[in-house]
Amino acid sequence: MAAIYLVEQGTNIYKDYQRFIIYVSEKPKLEVPIREVQQILVFGNIQLSTPVIQVCLQEQIAVLFLSQSGRYHGHLWSAQFRNLDQELVQVERRRDADFQLQVSQGIVYGKLMNSKQLLLRFNRKRKRREVEKAIIGITQDIEALGLIDNLDTLRGYEGIAAARYFPAFGKLITNADFKFCLRNRQPPTDPVNSLLSFGYTLLFNNVLGFIIAEGLSPYLGNFHYGEKPKPYLAFDLMEEFRSSIVDGLVLKIIHKYLIKPQDFDIVPSTGGIYLNQSARRVFLKQFETRMNEEISHPDLVSKVTYRHAIQLQVRRYKRSLLSGVAYEAFLRSM
Repeated sequence: MAAIYLVEQGTNIYKDYQRFIIYVSEKPKLEVPIREVQQILVFGNIQLSTPVIQVCLQEQIAVLFLSQSGRYHGHLWSAQFRNLDQELVQVERRRDADFQLQVSQGIVYGKLMNSKQLLLRFNRKRKRREVEKAIIGITQDIEALGLIDNLDTLRGYEGIAAARYFPAFGKLITNADFKFCLRNRQPPTDPVNSLLSFGYTLLFNNVLGFIIAEGLSPYLGNFHYGEKPKPYLAFDLMEEFRSSIVDGLVLKIIHKYLIKPQDFDIVPSTGGIYLNQSARRVFLKQFETRMNEEISHPDLVSKVTYRHAIQLQVRRYKRSLLSGVAYEAFLRSM
């Protein structure tokens, strides 16, 4: 099962028997069996025929709508597959401070452990003192998590760990054409932040698709919150995968010179820097390769892809929600 990324502006997708037909003017048509598609990501001005929308609703294929640069706008999913009993449990759990804290601690623990593992892995050859110092600090943050008794303090520790992690991440970049000091977004103002933001957007949409498929409301999260309704549960459950899937991929792309500084465009109205269309295809191909990379997961004996690991984590959260079993984060092995 895979995702279809519709990037080229003016693309049309329609249905022919049990296949999706993807057509761009003056280019060969691409045929994809419907049974092999798990979600469709629509970037910008793309046309979906009514039969395509109908079959996506019937077959529970999530369709996610994004701006041309990758910002999430919304998604298409049939209300027929909503599970109101589960959503009621989610609402009840929103009032359960102990549940909120336990799940959030698990999420932050997974995020910090995987961030630390990435720094350790890439610093074996680099041996940068700044990275070693960040690893020591993040280790201390991890040890403190079990002593935290409220969400605000937990969010503070997560922020402190991020402030240690990203400067160290920048020290791991060996390609002299790319520099990175601080994380910024909305809009990203340098190529590395642009790559991270685009990767996190793709990760978010994969997590969101599995949450919807499991009959959960993506708007009822635990760690993330805000006044405006947003898919906070997707923001929660993507945290432990950020470094393993996206950050490591960004380093690989930069170090293998797959994308160059001239592959980015500046949007004058916002000052943001984004991948151009051809480079976006390169990134998407590499992202799909990463999502299909096999890793170990304690819930299964055999290895699973990263995409399947995300699904397993969403199911772990669902078990925690419905059965009261403590939520355990995904931990990437070294």
